[in-house]
Amino acid sequence: MAKNGPKEDKGHDEHGKDGHQHGPKEEEAGHAHGGIFGKNTELIYAILCGALLATGWGLSFINGVPPTVSLVLYIIAYYFGGYYTAKEAVQTIAKGGFEIDFLMLVAAIGAGILGEWLEGALLLFLFSLGHALEHFAMEKARKSIAALTDLAPPTALVVRDGKETEVRIEELQLGETIIIKPNSKIPADGVVIKGEGSVNQAPITGESVPVDKRPVDDPAKDYTAEKSIKAEYRVFAGTINGGSVLEVKVIKEAKDSTISRLIKMVNEVEKQKSPTQQFTDKFEKYFVPAVLILVTALCFAFLVIDEPFSKSFYRAMSVLVAASPCALAISTPSAVLSGVARAAKGGVLIKGGRPLENLGELTAIAFDKTGTLTEGKPKLTNVFPLDDIKEEELLKIVVAVEKRSDHPLAEAIVTGAMEKYKKLTSPEATKVKGITGRGVQAEVNGDLILIGNKALFEDKGKGGIPDEMKEQVSQLEKEGNTTMLVKRDKTFIGVISLMDTPRKEAKNVLKELQALGIRKMIMLTGDNQQVAEAVAKQIGVTEAWGNLMPEDKVEAVKKLDRSEKKVAMVGDGVNDAPAMAKSTVGIAMGAAGSDVALETADIALMGDKLETLPFAIGLSRKSRGIIKQNLWISLGIVGVLIPLTITGIATIGPAVVVHEGSTLLVVINALRLLAYRNDLKK
Repeated sequence: MAKNGPKEDKGHDEHGKDGHQHGPKEEEAGHAHGGIFGKNTELIYAILCGALLATGWGLSFINGVPPTVSLVLYIIAYYFGGYYTAKEAVQTIAKGGFEIDFLMLVAAIGAGILGEWLEGALLLFLFSLGHALEHFAMEKARKSIAALTDLAPPTALVVRDGKETEVRIEELQLGETIIIKPNSKIPADGVVIKGEGSVNQAPITGESVPVDKRPVDDPAKDYTAEKSIKAEYRVFAGTINGGSVLEVKVIKEAKDSTISRLIKMVNEVEKQKSPTQQFTDKFEKYFVPAVLILVTALCFAFLVIDEPFSKSFYRAMSVLVAASPCALAISTPSAVLSGVARAAKGGVLIKGGRPLENLGELTAIAFDKTGTLTEGKPKLTNVFPLDDIKEEELLKIVVAVEKRSDHPLAEAIVTGAMEKYKKLTSPEATKVKGITGRGVQAEVNGDLILIGNKALFEDKGKGGIPDEMKEQVSQLEKEGNTTMLVKRDKTFIGVISLMDTPRKEAKNVLKELQALGIRKMIMLTGDNQQVAEAVAKQIGVTEAWGNLMPEDKVEAVKKLDRSEKKVAMVGDGVNDAPAMAKSTVGIAMGAAGSDVALETADIALMGDKLETLPFAIGLSRKSRGIIKQNLWISLGIVGVLIPLTITGIATIGPAVVVHEGSTLLVVINALRLLAYRNDLKK
C-alpha cells in the first residue's frame, strides 16, 4: 500500500519520485513477487490459506476430531496467508517506512492472541487473496503498456558487405541499410532510400489510415542529425510495412528509437504523482497515525467500561481492519495507470498523473498557428492574370523565375503551379537576382520580370501600383493571404497569393473542444494581426493574437493563466517550449518525429493529428471522474466501517470482506478507462 511521508511535487517541470507503492519490493513491471510457483505464488499461497481455513473449519463440526487439528490447520493457514504480508511489512519497517500490511498483520496476530484463530486466518486469507487479485487487475493495465515492448521485432535484415544478414536490432548501426519485407514490422527508425508503399503507423502515432512512403532525394546524406524529416520519408520502429519491399537507412539506435523512448517515458508514469494522489498521500500521513491512536485507546476501553480486556482488544483489531485505507491508496494510481495506457494506445503520450488530471480541468487553450492549426507550409491560393494575359501564360513566367530563386515561398509557388497545370513548361530565366525583403527580378524571353510584395514596387516608383490593384491586394491580405505582384517591363500582368492554409480538421476539432467545455481558444502567431484574424475567422478560434515574438507568447500564456487558471499551450514542442513551460499543460504536435518535443512536452500527440486532442481531453475528464468515484468509494467504506466496528455491529470477518471488496472495486472501476472511446466521434 502507500507509504507515509510522500515527496511533494515541485511544480510544472518537476515530478515526485516516489509513486504509489504496495510495498518496497515492487518493481517497475508491477507486483511480481515471485516464489516457488513463479509470479502466481502469492495467489497460490492465498488459495492454500483458504483451503486450510475451510478444512479446519469443516473439521471443527465433526465429532471425535480434536480441536487441536483445526488449530494446527489455522496456524498453517496463517503462514500461507501472512507470508507476503509479513515480508513486505518487515522490509518497509527496515527502511524506516510504515505501511498498511503491518496493520493487517497486527490485527491477525491480535486475533490469534485472543484465541480467535479462525477469524485471524480468515482476515489473512481475504487480505492476501484481495492483494493477489488486485495485483492481477493492475497487471492488466500494465500489460497494455508492456505490449509496446512487443511492437518492434527482435531482429532485422541488414545489408552488410553486399549480403543480407539477420541480426538483433541492438546490433544495428547508424547508417546501415535494412530490408523491410511486405507486411512485416519495421525494426528501426529510419528513412526510406528505395521502394515506395504505405506503412501502418497506428502503433506509434494512432493514425488509422496507412501513410504513404517514398525514397529521400539523397540516400547518401547523413540524416541522423536532422531535426525535421518529412513524414513521407521517415519510418518508425514498431510500425507495419504494407505490401511492398522497402529499403531503409537506420537513423536511430534501438535504445534511442521513438518506440524505446515512448516505452521508457510511459514506464515512468507511476513515479509521477497527480494532485489527487498528493492529497491522498497527505491524508494517509495523518490518518494512519490517528487510527493507531484510536486503536490503542480502544485496547484500554475495558478500564472505563464494564467489559473484559479480550472484548476491547477484539474491537480494536476490528477497527484496525476497517480503518486501513487500502482502497484509498490504490484508487488514484490504478486510474492514472489505466488512463495513460489507453492514451498510449490512441497515439497520445501522457507523462504521468499531473498532466492527466490537469488536462481534464482546462478551460482555455493557446494554439501556435503555424503547423498546429495550419498545415505549416504555404500553398498557392489565387492567381489573377491582368492585361489580357492567360492564367497559364502568367504561371509559366512566374515559374521560370521562382524555380531559380531560393526564397522560402518560391517552392510553394512552383509546386502550386505544377499541380494546377500538370504539363506546364516554362521558359528559361536569366539574370535572376533576389531583392532582400522585397522579391526577385530576372529576365524571361528578353523581358524584365519583377515578382514581389507591394514594397518592391513602391520602392521602384514608376507610377506605383494602380488603385484597383491595391484594393485587390488589400482584400486578399484581409483574408490571410501573402500577395505577390508580377510586372513585365512597365506593365503589371498579374497577382498571385499564397497562404498557410488551415488544417482541414481544425474547425471540427475546435467545435469538439467547445463541446468539452473549453471556453477560450486563443491563436498565437508571429504573423501580422490581419492575417491572424483572417485565419481565426476561418477555423473558429475565439481570439487571435498576432505580431508575437517567442517571448511575447510566454507573456500571452501568463496573461491567459491569470484569467483562466488552467491553460494548455499546443505547439511543435520546439519553438514553443518556453511558452509550454509556463502553461499548466504543454502539448506537442507530431512528437513521434521530434526528440525535443518528446522531452519538453507534458503531453505528446505522437501523430501530426490535431483530432487526437479532444480524445486526450475527453479521456482525462473521464479519468478525473473515475478518480473521484474511487475516492468516494474508498473513503465512504472506511467512514461506514469504523463506527460499525467501534459499536461492535461488525466483526473482523465482515470488516475484512467489505474492506478487500472495496479495494478490488476501485481497481476494476479504474480498468474501465482501458475501454474509453471518444463519445464526440460519430
